[in-house]
Amino acid sequence: MLDAALKSQLAAYLEKLQQPIELIASLDDSDASRELDALLADIAALSSKITRATGNDARTPSFQIRRAGSDVAVGFAGIPLGHEFTSLVLALLQVGGHPVKIDEALAQQVRNLPGDYRFETFMSLHCQSCPDTVQALNAMSVLNPRIRHVAIDGALFQAEVEAKEILSVPTVYLNGAEFDGGRLSIEQILAKLDTGAAARAAEALHDTAPFDVLIVGAGPAGAAAAIYAARKGIRTGIVAERFGGQVLDTMAIENFPSVEYTEGPKLAASLEAHVRSYGVQVITHQRAEALIPATEPGGLTGIRLASGATLQAKAVILSPGARWRQTGVPGEAEHRNKGVTYCPHCDGPLFKGKRVAVIGGGNSGIEAAIDLAGVVEHVTVLEFDGKLRADDVLQRKLRSMPNTAVHVNAQTTEMLGKDGKLAGIAFTDRSTGQAQRLDVEGCFVQIGLLPNTEWLKGALELSPRGEIVVDDRGHTTIDGVFAAGDATTEPYKQIVVAMGSGSTAALSAFDFLIRHSAPAVAKAA
Repeated sequence: MLDAALKSQLAAYLEKLQQPIELIASLDDSDASRELDALLADIAALSSKITRATGNDARTPSFQIRRAGSDVAVGFAGIPLGHEFTSLVLALLQVGGHPVKIDEALAQQVRNLPGDYRFETFMSLHCQSCPDTVQALNAMSVLNPRIRHVAIDGALFQAEVEAKEILSVPTVYLNGAEFDGGRLSIEQILAKLDTGAAARAAEALHDTAPFDVLIVGAGPAGAAAAIYAARKGIRTGIVAERFGGQVLDTMAIENFPSVEYTEGPKLAASLEAHVRSYGVQVITHQRAEALIPATEPGGLTGIRLASGATLQAKAVILSPGARWRQTGVPGEAEHRNKGVTYCPHCDGPLFKGKRVAVIGGGNSGIEAAIDLAGVVEHVTVLEFDGKLRADDVLQRKLRSMPNTAVHVNAQTTEMLGKDGKLAGIAFTDRSTGQAQRLDVEGCFVQIGLLPNTEWLKGALELSPRGEIVVDDRGHTTIDGVFAAGDATTEPYKQIVVAMGSGSTAALSAFDFLIRHSAPAVAKAA
């Protein structure tokens, strides 16, 4: 099942097992069960601390990883390869006694949760967002045996997915009822389970001393800014809702110089490790709500957070990034995650054998259509412009696929639903004025990015597109406030460009600090 190189790597990891574990498999006579049986046999053969047993779970194929002689266990319904192989390795180690690497205060909060929790995560092996949610819930179940979690491959348990009308992954159920969806961290899960957690976190931030440089946003631009600032030996902080930003939702990255291929979550993890290695104070799961400019030259600039806390710094670098742009037509919000989605890699497998549409004819839209064509029955591209804007090579590839179609001059006017799910898309042919309807069960919106700058309106100058206006050194229109990345007027929204602009902003901020810390009158020689 596993090749020799992977077995060798996994064997090295399994040497970290501190306690014996059991692999308890529930199998039938299907090909998938035979594949899972082979995988578990390979794993068990790599360590004397691993034994196998037979289970009787209603879902087959499935298995539990259980710490021998205890209630500590995590479950997988399916074959956790692809993006979930890392989740499998971590589960083996953590159930086997290897420490869960999170802040001790956070771990204690998990242990102290009252009650019993039975979580189920419906995921896809092609989804880059799913592992974060799966690993967070697995870690929680290791820390607190009253928490149970099973990760379910929706592609293998299609009947259950359809019965629950799941059209987006990851989707999490708690005690049989829908709990949440999307990429979730332990902090986010705790915030929903422990209603006092957010207030305690905000209270703790009130005592934070002012930073020399505070960066808002932890994508590539923010991470680069933090590294460059911290290397100057100044007190540096970074605050964001999540570390990695939009890059976490990026599948393949093939244009990062010196790295032929990587994936967004892997790059984000490397960036976070690099930032933390310099002692930067990283504050996540906090959303910036307002910029409070300094009241005097060289004074402190404030960032008020949605939690109620306010952070201060001598210089601020804004790198809030961007998010997927929505069409804004009637029915889009109502059918989000019920047929309307923004991630073809994550949710594409849930539409196997169905008819779908992609809105957007740029590179991202045509790449999405090409990927989906290998899974769905038929995919139709709707493009507002009179021609596709994607690279020629992508257009040729799309047109070579028999189950695709393209409508240009298509102005989407409504997302149509039936029984709470997407059933079609209404659009107008701009060349003829004729109204048309496209019957589809899925719609993937791929029309670019929108800067996360609504909270900055009125505080500094924004472009008509809502981007932060900056000069070539990253200065904004407020003294001591700098900006970088996709939320600025920098025309090229690329990871490497964002990193460069973050570095520039940090160097400019350091120059600002030097000039404002210099004495007003030079000492006599």
